[in-house]
Amino acid sequence: MRVLVLGGDGYLGWPTALYLSQAGHDVAVADNFVRRQYDFELGADSLVPIESLQTRVEAWRQVTGKTIDMFIGDLCDADFTYQMIKDFAPDAVVHFAEQRAAPYSMIDRKHAVYTQVNNVVGTLNLLYAIKEINPDIHLVKLGTMGEYGTPNIDIEEGWLDLEYKGRTDRVLYPKRPGSFYHLSKVHDSHNMEFACRIWGLRATDLNQGVVYGQQTAETALDDRLATRFDYDAVFGTVLNRFVIQAVLGHPLTVYGSGGQTRGIIDIRDTVRCIELACENPAEPGEFRVFNQMTESMSVLQIAQTVAEAFPGAATIDHLDNPRVEKEEHYYKVTHTALVELGLEPHLLSDTLISSLFDIAKRYGDRANLDVMRPGVDWRGAGGGR
Repeated sequence: MRVLVLGGDGYLGWPTALYLSQAGHDVAVADNFVRRQYDFELGADSLVPIESLQTRVEAWRQVTGKTIDMFIGDLCDADFTYQMIKDFAPDAVVHFAEQRAAPYSMIDRKHAVYTQVNNVVGTLNLLYAIKEINPDIHLVKLGTMGEYGTPNIDIEEGWLDLEYKGRTDRVLYPKRPGSFYHLSKVHDSHNMEFACRIWGLRATDLNQGVVYGQQTAETALDDRLATRFDYDAVFGTVLNRFVIQAVLGHPLTVYGSGGQTRGIIDIRDTVRCIELACENPAEPGEFRVFNQMTESMSVLQIAQTVAEAFPGAATIDHLDNPRVEKEEHYYKVTHTALVELGLEPHLLSDTLISSLFDIAKRYGDRANLDVMRPGVDWRGAGGGR
C-alpha cells in the first residue's frame, strides 16, 4: 500500500511513517516545518533532541535499507497539495498536519484565527484534491476526543442513534469542544462527513485521546530517529510534564482539583491504530469514527501514578486552573472498533513510566523550567493582534 503521511516531521507523524515503512508499505511524508517554528516563538524545545527531516530519512535508509519520500510544503497551498497527491498517488493519506495544541489556539485572537484557518483550510484543500484526482483514496484523519467535551451521557464512536417525538435517526454525536483548536477539529469532522456523503469519498476520523510516551520500536533503533518529547505547558502532554517534574525534583503541577478525566493512549498504540485504519479502509461514501484511546484516567490519577512509580520523593501541587472546564464530570467512552480490528492495547504501567524517567534523566539538562508553568488563560483569550 502507498501511504502519504502529512505532518510527517511531527511527534506522531514521524513514528507513524517509520512504523508503516517497517511494515512494508511504500511511505512518503509531507511537512512545512511550522511545528519547529512554534518552538522558536514560545522559547520551548523538545526535551529529546531531534534531527532534521532530511537527516532522519537518510538515517532510516542507512539503518533499514528502506526509503521514505519527502514533500516539503503547506496544505493551505492548494497547488502544492494537488501536485503532491498526483505525484505520489497514495492509496491512503494519513493527516496529522494541523496545529495541535489547545493552549496555543487560546493565546489571543491571532492564534485562534491562525489555528482555524490553518486546520480547516488545509483539510478542505486535501478533500478537494482527493475528490478531483482519485476519489478512491482513503483519508485517515487524526481527530481528538476533545471534540466531544465532557457530556453527561456515554460518548459513542462518532454517531448517535436517537429517538425524538416518536421518530428515530442516526446523527453525528453532539460536540461541545473546549478550545478554538478543538473547534477546528469539529469543523474538519463535519467537512469530511459532508464530502463522504456528497462526493462518495471514504474517510476515517480517529478521535484520539492524550498520547503519552516517546519511543516506538522503530525510533529506538537509532538516536537520529528519535521523535519529539514535549513537556511545556502549551504543547506538552500532561504525563510527559509530570515525568520531567518528578525527575527534576519539582512538584507535579495539577490544574485545579485534577478531577478532569481524559482518554489516554500509548504512542505505540497510536501507530498501530493508524495501520489498522489504513489496512481496513472505509467504504466509498462512508464517514466512520473511531475513538482512539485505550483507557481513561483523571489528571490527578495520572499524577499519582507517576508519583508512585518514581523511585524517589515526588509531591503534587494544585494550581489555579487556567482553562474553563468542569473540575468533576461524568466520562464513559465507547472505544471498541479498533480493538475489534486487532488492536492489543498497551495500558499505562510502571514499566512504561520507568522508561520515561530514564529518558528524562538522560536529557534533563535540556529542560527549561519556565515553560512548564501555565501562561495561557482561557478567560483572557480573544485580545491581541
